[in-house]
Amino acid sequence: MVFDIEMIKGVYAALPGKVEATRKMLGRPLTLAEKILYAHLYAPATSPFARGKSYVEFAPDRVAMQDATAQMALLQFMTCGRDKVAVPSTVHCDHLIQAKTGAVADLATAKDTNKEVYEFLSSISNKYGIGFWKPGAGIIHQVVLENYAFPGGMMIGTDSHTPNAGGLGMLAIGVGGADAVDVMAGLPWELKMPKLIGVKLTGKMSGWTSAKDVILKVAGILTVKGGTGAIVEYFGEGADSLSATGKATICNMGAEIGATCSVFAYDDKMAAYLKGTGRADVAALADAVKEHLRPDPEVYTGSDKFYDQVIEIDLNELEPYVNGPFTPDLAWPISKFAQAVKENNWPEKLEVALIGSCTNSSYEDISRSASLAKQAIDKNLDVRSEFTITPGSELVRFTIERDGLLDTFDKIGGVVLANACGPCIGQWARHIDDPNRKNSIITSFNRNFAKRNDGLASTHAFVASPEIVTALAIAGNLTFNPLTDKLKTKDGKEVMLDEPTGYEMPSKGFAVEDAGYQAPAADGRGVQVVVSPTSDRLELLAPFSAWEGVDLKGLKLLIKAKGKCTTDQISMAGPWLKYRGHLDNISNNMLIGAVNAFNDKTDTVKNELTGEYGPVPATQRAYKAAGIGSVVVGDENYGEGSSREHAAMEPRHLGVRAILVKSFARIHETNLKKQGMLALTFVDKDDYEKIQEDDTFDIIGLTDFTPGKTLTVVVNHKNGTSDSITVNHTYNEQQIEWFKAGGALNVIRSEFAKAK
Repeated sequence: MVFDIEMIKGVYAALPGKVEATRKMLGRPLTLAEKILYAHLYAPATSPFARGKSYVEFAPDRVAMQDATAQMALLQFMTCGRDKVAVPSTVHCDHLIQAKTGAVADLATAKDTNKEVYEFLSSISNKYGIGFWKPGAGIIHQVVLENYAFPGGMMIGTDSHTPNAGGLGMLAIGVGGADAVDVMAGLPWELKMPKLIGVKLTGKMSGWTSAKDVILKVAGILTVKGGTGAIVEYFGEGADSLSATGKATICNMGAEIGATCSVFAYDDKMAAYLKGTGRADVAALADAVKEHLRPDPEVYTGSDKFYDQVIEIDLNELEPYVNGPFTPDLAWPISKFAQAVKENNWPEKLEVALIGSCTNSSYEDISRSASLAKQAIDKNLDVRSEFTITPGSELVRFTIERDGLLDTFDKIGGVVLANACGPCIGQWARHIDDPNRKNSIITSFNRNFAKRNDGLASTHAFVASPEIVTALAIAGNLTFNPLTDKLKTKDGKEVMLDEPTGYEMPSKGFAVEDAGYQAPAADGRGVQVVVSPTSDRLELLAPFSAWEGVDLKGLKLLIKAKGKCTTDQISMAGPWLKYRGHLDNISNNMLIGAVNAFNDKTDTVKNELTGEYGPVPATQRAYKAAGIGSVVVGDENYGEGSSREHAAMEPRHLGVRAILVKSFARIHETNLKKQGMLALTFVDKDDYEKIQEDDTFDIIGLTDFTPGKTLTVVVNHKNGTSDSITVNHTYNEQQIEWFKAGGALNVIRSEFAKAK
């Protein structure tokens, strides 16, 4: 079935006129990203927007939410006064299923354990006209690619890997739940006009190299923050040679370089995927406007004129890559990886190899990995590492089972996990003899921050393509290079692995018995959404209080975070996912993974009221009980990683008033603004060093809080001296109103109340 075909027809009908009007206004040829951005303005533009400077209001075509973030997003939406969502929206139950023993048992356990949450999400989706994908249906990004993504569209999703849909030529952007509420309520969605990074792909891949290696190399070039505030647009004959799902893999991991999103131009590979997934109607519509779904011809010949930065990669020369550990931008070509393992004393023995996830679970990925698994059988090789497979959707799982690929994995001892995120987000009950023992794992996932997959700081996690992961699983050792090295068979012979082979799509077509979709009620006004007042999983939201109208003084330092501080460290996933619908309970994980700069410990900070050291959340609760606000100080790219708005809502709920850092990741900064928090950055980054453990803070200039005007933070030291620090902010007039009102939701609620 084709979802929302009338909406798609409307987008394509208007596209040619909007593109031509934009071309005239800008007075030059257009990139693909520019065509889609200007075609999705909430109101027509009369003059060009400045990249990296202008705040722009957009009207996305749709919204997608995963179950962990949908809870808070929909708890917010139900307070805003709407009877139904204004744009097509979906909820996908993929985050709450813990990988433990295998797909069947784990899914049954999840349905029982999370029954209350699933019933809430099902009923609230039913009430407000939202499509609901049941637990086991698949991972949000794979399901969106198979059912909803379309070339030239724009969507937002409450997950940082929403850009996966760029594999079908869509601008798909990860956001916090409050942004999703705006769009579902029919309001404009605000984004700073992105800069544009062009990646020109020439040549064609072969052998062991895959699409995953493109983004692993790009991550090494741009680092985890090199794409911040930018859309990455891939172009060139090399881009057209990649499968649609390969393109999606690249776009998915664009989140790891901080990119707003990534996108590929519409081509024959995308058309084939649309047809293969039952959307020939969409392909026909796209074919009719194909010239508007690709960059203008001049962009290909003079790319430096149209992009803020251009990177060129020759796919003929691209090696497979392995990235890690502890960060996805530490990039190693396979030819140099073994040496890096030895020189850095990383554990050589590979204990677990995991393939699948939202990043690499296509039919192409699985079939190429299965070709290596079959070689292990045919060549009489032992598989020396634990090996798991996570299908991205029930459509993929059913099809690979029909085609015998799951049976091949089973014969080498592979364990098939549920169609869910699982170990990729820490939902993994890992079996290990000593959790403190240094060990290595490798995945085809996207992130590998410390503790990300299994909660263990001792685990060295590496990221590679499914093919490389499978080859290393057979070898059981990180120093094995399948392109050059031999393996010993069970009877002592030396053999080499042949290059992997596979198929972009199944020759018999995709098949599925029950995809797991539940359509909403035609009229949801009579549907009841019940949240028990005694629940420890769900809690109705109370509005945050408005700003007092004065400068904030006497704020305590809660923590000075040292080094990388991701949203996983601000609001951990794993076992904490069960509290994503209960703000007070999940606030007990606030910043417990951040490293305190004064003692190099996690979850141990000084309580200025008692002089004693204790957990971060408990310390902040003590300040809140005493009516004292606080400040969190952080390092570079604070809040990188997942889109989870809980990392902004928890500090807000517990009484933190400001986050002062060297720099922010895009989504987290926006989430803080949406919740009425102060997101501030040092003008002089060296001022970070001036912050001492017993400091108190006065934030001066709020009574004249205006766009582009700096604020002053007076840092009062225990010895009676003080430092006056100038700080920047990126608030525009509307965002300042959010701060004054106590959060964006308070503004929305007020506006709808006036309209009635």
